[in-house]
Amino acid sequence: MEPQGTPERPVESGFTASGRADASSVTTGAGTSSAYAAPVPPQSSHQQASAPAQPATASSQQAAVQPKKHTGRIIALSIVALLALTVFLMGSCVNTLIGAAREGAEHAQPNSVAVITMSGTIGYNGTSCSPEGLKELLDEAQADPNIKAVVLRVNSGGGTATAGEEMASYVRDFKASKPIVVSSAAINCSAAYEISSQADRIFVAKSTEIGSIGTVMQSIDYSGLMKLLGVNIDNIASAESKDSSYGSRPLTDEERAYYQDLVDQINAVFTDNVAQGRHLSAEEVSQLATGLPFTGVTAVNNGLADEIGTLEDALDAAASLAGLDSYSKTTLELPTSPLSSLFGSLSGSSQANRGLSASDLEQLIKELNTYDGNVE
Repeated sequence: MEPQGTPERPVESGFTASGRADASSVTTGAGTSSAYAAPVPPQSSHQQASAPAQPATASSQQAAVQPKKHTGRIIALSIVALLALTVFLMGSCVNTLIGAAREGAEHAQPNSVAVITMSGTIGYNGTSCSPEGLKELLDEAQADPNIKAVVLRVNSGGGTATAGEEMASYVRDFKASKPIVVSSAAINCSAAYEISSQADRIFVAKSTEIGSIGTVMQSIDYSGLMKLLGVNIDNIASAESKDSSYGSRPLTDEERAYYQDLVDQINAVFTDNVAQGRHLSAEEVSQLATGLPFTGVTAVNNGLADEIGTLEDALDAAASLAGLDSYSKTTLELPTSPLSSLFGSLSGSSQANRGLSASDLEQLIKELNTYDGNVE
């Protein structure tokens, strides 16, 4: 369920049954053929000695090739093992270097204002647009005595309702100890705005799309299309409404009313957070919760934002709230994995010179696992 956009709905308690047999699993080994060969007449000892060598049968040919296949697999597995060991050792070294670089080159100077960028869809994706990612960065800013305030640079159209609720609480908790100011880029809507509403101040550009307070659930009924295609779908469920969200049949009136109540409950959490963060009454937020976005200019006038300004204006405001006459700017980002950092550093600027990437290595391992020792 998401405040904006099409929600990703996982299939729950679904199952499939398959009686398919893969062709690769049906094999005929050498010497197991049901065909019979004609009997060979006996030969004299002279004929046996002088007769030229006969071609090997299919059975003996396959037996001769078989060791080559095993040899190929052994070589392939050896290469994979060596690659894995190399990546492990180099990854450990890179991890140490990354940690040292983060503590050194990116170490915040005294009286710093940290910038955290939140750009993308709000969800559980491990980035700064996720609860776990944002909390890690806010915790880092909280623990660093040199960081006196944070500017959250937001460019997001929203995402998952629950993720937005969690992230809003993290911003609210952080605000209790250090100032946090939002700088809105092109868009700051839905779940992203729920998060932003908990900050001390919100800056916008005149043309920023902001707000879009609301919650949406989408159910697609494709049963009519399936009927036209001659496809019948039988859902076997533990309860009558278990398949209500699968789209294989229309919703009943009772189910539609139930889901509407569910959306209203989730939206109430959204509007309550906005009212609390923006110091607005429930009635004021209700009038603004049309699901539509506002421009930055309108948002300043209706109370959803505080001021028209740039990222630099937001930095100045955060420093002022922290009582700083002068400040240094620092950037907080989530660390990348050692493997991706390793291959990223080895790669060139162009596609032709980029070298071996992590995805290349993964594909190589897959190919080696299926290698049968024959070279075409």
